[in-house]
Amino acid sequence: MPCPLNTQGILERMNDLLLLEPYSATERDFIELLREAVKIQSLSTQEADVSRFFVRWMHKRGFKAEMDGAGSAVGVRGTGPKEIVLLGHIDTVPGEIPVRIERNDAGKLELWGRGSVDAKGPFCTFLAAVSLLPDHILERARFICVGAVEEEAASSKGAHHAISKFSPDHCLIGEPSGYDTITLGYKGRLVVKARLEKDNFHSAGNDTTAPEDMIRYFAALQNWASGFNDGQRLFDSVQVALQGISSSNDGLRQGCEAVIGLRLPPRLGPDEAMRELERVRLEQGLNALRISYTGREEPYRGAKDTPLTRAFRVAMRQHGITPQLTLKTGTADMNVVAPLWGCPILAYGPGDSTLDHTPTERLEIDEYLSAIRVLKDALERLVMTG
Repeated sequence: MPCPLNTQGILERMNDLLLLEPYSATERDFIELLREAVKIQSLSTQEADVSRFFVRWMHKRGFKAEMDGAGSAVGVRGTGPKEIVLLGHIDTVPGEIPVRIERNDAGKLELWGRGSVDAKGPFCTFLAAVSLLPDHILERARFICVGAVEEEAASSKGAHHAISKFSPDHCLIGEPSGYDTITLGYKGRLVVKARLEKDNFHSAGNDTTAPEDMIRYFAALQNWASGFNDGQRLFDSVQVALQGISSSNDGLRQGCEAVIGLRLPPRLGPDEAMRELERVRLEQGLNALRISYTGREEPYRGAKDTPLTRAFRVAMRQHGITPQLTLKTGTADMNVVAPLWGCPILAYGPGDSTLDHTPTERLEIDEYLSAIRVLKDALERLVMTG
C-alpha cells in the first residue's frame, strides 16, 4: 500500500528550494548540512544520532571520521605536521523550535531551530571551511574537527576526552561570536550547592528560619562580590546569581537548599573563590550550612596578537569586514582545553549569542556563509604564515 504524501512537508521543501535558488550548489550543500544537523535533536548526553550524522557527512567529503570514546564526532583532513584542532559542541539545551527557513523584516534569510546558533552553526562552519581547503594546504597541516558532546552539561565530556588525544599548535572553539568577531576569553564558573537544616520552632519564637539563614548567606555573598569588584568592568567582576532555592519542614526539622552560580574573572579562580565562600560562611556564623561544588571552570583570557588572531584579522579585511575582538562572561570548552594545551586559541562562529537558549534562536544564512569564507581564508593564511 503506498505511503500517504506529506503535503505540508512537500510544500515547505518547495518553498525552501525557491528561497535558496540564488545560492550556488556548494552553498546549498552547506545550508543543507546546517538544516539537517539542527533537525536532529541532541540534548546533552543524547548526541549519538547527530554525531553519526556528522561522521557520515565528513566521510563523504574526504575526512577520516569516527565517533570517539566520548561519543564526539571527530574528522581529520590533511597530512601535514602542523596540528590545528577545531573544537565545537553539538549538544543543545532543551526547547524544541520548529526548523524552518524564513525571511526576516530586513529581507535576510534565517534558519530557525535549537542549536542553529549554539552551537551547531559554528561547528558546521568548521566542517564546511575545512572541506574547501586545497591540497597544498592539506599537505602542510592536519585539521581535526571535533564535534564535542556534553558542553551544555557540567561534564564537558567531549572536551575532556579530546585533551589527552591531541596536542594542537592552534585551536579554534566553535561558539557564536558573529562572522566579524573573534572571542579571546571566557569567564570561569563555580556552582555552589548549599544545604542548611535546623530544629523546628514555633513561629512566634525569636529564631531565624532556615530559608532566612540561606538568604542571609546569599546576601553576604553579594556584598563580598561587590567589594571584590570595586567598579571593575563586567568581564573582570564576580557575578553571583541565585539559580534555585527550596525549603522543607516536617514539624521536627526545617531545611533549605539553594543553588548559587558564580561567574569568575581571570583574577579569581575556583579554588580561591571556594576559600572566599567558606570565609563568608564562617563570618555569618552559619555553622550548620553545608556546601558542595560542581561546574568548576577556570577563567581564561588569550593573547590579542598571535599568528591565529592575525590570520583572522587579515582574512576579515580581505572580505571587507572590520575585525572585532571580544571577551565573554559565559563559559565554553575553551575554559577546559586552553590551560592544558597552552597553544594560541580563540573562539569563532556565526550567530548572535544573545539568541542562545532562547525560543527565537535562529541563524542568518548569509552570515553563516560569510563565516565559512572567512574561516577558510584564515586557515590558509595560518598554515602558510603561522
